[in-house]
Amino acid sequence: MTDTKLTGLALALVLTLAGCGATDTPSTRQVGGAEAHDDHGDHAHEDGDEDHDAHGGEHEGDVVRLDAASAAEAGIVIATAELGRIAETLSLPAELRFDADRVARVAAPVSGLVSRLDKGEGDIVRRGERLALLSSRELAELKADFLTAKSAENLAASNLAREERLFDDKITSEADLDAARAALVSARVAREAVENKLHAVGVSDAVLDSLSDAPDGALANAAILAPIAGTVISRSVSLGSSVEAGGEALFVIVDESRLWADIAIYKADADKIAPGQLVILRTRDGADAARGEIALILPVIDEATRTGTARVIIDNPDSRLRPGQFVTAEIAIGEGGRILHVPSDAVVEVEGRASVFVPVEGGFAPRPVETGSSRGELTEIRQGLTEGDRFVSEGAFTLKAQLEKDAFGDGHAH
Repeated sequence: MTDTKLTGLALALVLTLAGCGATDTPSTRQVGGAEAHDDHGDHAHEDGDEDHDAHGGEHEGDVVRLDAASAAEAGIVIATAELGRIAETLSLPAELRFDADRVARVAAPVSGLVSRLDKGEGDIVRRGERLALLSSRELAELKADFLTAKSAENLAASNLAREERLFDDKITSEADLDAARAALVSARVAREAVENKLHAVGVSDAVLDSLSDAPDGALANAAILAPIAGTVISRSVSLGSSVEAGGEALFVIVDESRLWADIAIYKADADKIAPGQLVILRTRDGADAARGEIALILPVIDEATRTGTARVIIDNPDSRLRPGQFVTAEIAIGEGGRILHVPSDAVVEVEGRASVFVPVEGGFAPRPVETGSSRGELTEIRQGLTEGDRFVSEGAFTLKAQLEKDAFGDGHAH
């Protein structure tokens, strides 16, 4: 081949390559309305090559173009990877239960008929609020006995006062004065005996003080009052029902503002559990349900399951958690060595690989990482990041969603 022919062929090849480069279509990534075009200039290639060499490479072409202002508006937060200790945890099953100190089973204080119902299942009650009203012959008789005893005591007190005046005037004897004193003591004891019976069935001093002015028929009224504040979860009587004093519970009231979480402890884990350890309770979807610490370890073993029980007392002011609900208890049992870790939400799956987003020129790109254990809200990073690297600590899911949206719109999958 002649030199002239070689020169012509080389020139044609150069022109062909130049034409191909001119037809490349820039890729576009946007978040929160911010849009930029990747013209694959020198800076983009230089940054991408540097990250690729140092960390195994970002996903080539997968860049969410986003300026600083738009990133802040989209909730993107950048942090620096650092070493730290992640507490070692033990995950065990747990069940939420009512606090036994906050459950009231309310029986009838006296025998009678239910004449009125004020509260039913699902009602929220205050302490001392009336649940129902009974019509009780037994109570009417006790109140009548009290009024009789009170009248006898008042009469005895008047007689004693009269005998004291007569004795001072040397009209009556000392024996008569002593007899009057003894009569008052006897009357007082009789009144106190009936009064104590009334207190035992829930009648207050305020009610006793007003008995003499009570309207006709009111002596038979016996109020069933709520001993605690809470929610009525059971009512076993209806209007007109006959009830016996001290019989079965007519109402069950529970205060759900505090619950017990009973954790099943297996024999192999018993030595790792102690009172005071921090506990995170998680629902089935992994959400953080409540936090507390182990209050006590019951000294018995369940014969059926052969497990022990550790109890956590948790606050539940909004009644979001329900007794009978099963949760997972993550118990902090110690601290491991210093490792590189990131928030668990910073790790997302891109193209089937665990990745974190890192800032690159003009936006953010996913970087594959090798993860280790996840404890609490932190995940160990074994490869892909090094101490001091910057990464997206909040907003990774937003970037992933935009990346997938752009990939779909481009007609290909990453």
